[in-house]
Amino acid sequence: MLRAFRRAYQSLRLSGNIVAVDIDPLAPALRVADRPYLVPRFSTAEYIPALAHICERERVNLLFPLIDPEIPILARHREILEATGARLAVCSTEAIETITDKWRTAHFFREKQIPAPQSWLPEHLDSQKLTYPLFIKPRFGSAAQHTFKVTNAQELEFFSQYVPDPIIQEHLPGPEITNDVICDLQGEVLGVVSRRRIEVRWGEVAKGVTVYDPAITAACVKIARALPATGPITVQCMMKDGAPYFTEINARYGGGVPLGIAAGVDSPRWLLARAAGLPVEIPPLGAYRQGLYLTRFDDAFHLTEDDLAKIPGHSL
Repeated sequence: MLRAFRRAYQSLRLSGNIVAVDIDPLAPALRVADRPYLVPRFSTAEYIPALAHICERERVNLLFPLIDPEIPILARHREILEATGARLAVCSTEAIETITDKWRTAHFFREKQIPAPQSWLPEHLDSQKLTYPLFIKPRFGSAAQHTFKVTNAQELEFFSQYVPDPIIQEHLPGPEITNDVICDLQGEVLGVVSRRRIEVRWGEVAKGVTVYDPAITAACVKIARALPATGPITVQCMMKDGAPYFTEINARYGGGVPLGIAAGVDSPRWLLARAAGLPVEIPPLGAYRQGLYLTRFDDAFHLTEDDLAKIPGHSL
């Protein structure tokens, strides 16, 4: 992701720095950033002041979140962060409440006539009318944690207790399609690229391939406009009998977005150009390379204690 933004800076002949923050000095992306910083955990009271201080110090223009749990916090503190001169690429607080609550997301899909799986909360289930398999996940979950296929009543009883604040849905056979929906900060949809997940590791795609389905693209545009979206979002759907059923929205870049960028949906370039007031050509929806595969592998940086000590803390 950071390398894609660096290429975008170069192609637009823009000067600027990529600033990255993390709580872990061993986070690999800090080695790629121009300006790495260590910050407090997002759940602490010190996080927003630290982030605002860094934005002011580094004259940050655009701020992108990359993990789900911090997004509601950023949205609630938009005024503080944008007072530094930065623009926050995050949806409104109201939209975030719809996105982060999977039960509300299911209602949103139904209200907007977007095809979605049948969904229940545990207290709404009629055990006599259920058809297995089912799928259970946390109502406020992230990164595919605590998600399980349920094949019978005993498993349903167990996982309903095991999964925190669960939502139950009909099980969809797949494949799973992830859609990178690129919006600018005014909510205009610039592009949509669909990626079929082939292999997932720790909730993030390890192998995938670009695909195109006009029905999926049209639904993603409808979802983005209805929220309304600000900045990039990720929309998940599962296929059943050749038709998409939409399951989740993430108000951020997806982990597999480098595949979409390689296929021609060069969102870092588009978003940087829009922010800088530069003209940029946006291709028509669906005009990206289909059948382009992604396969990932581990790489490594080797650091000394001196290297770690050079990463600025938030108090600087």
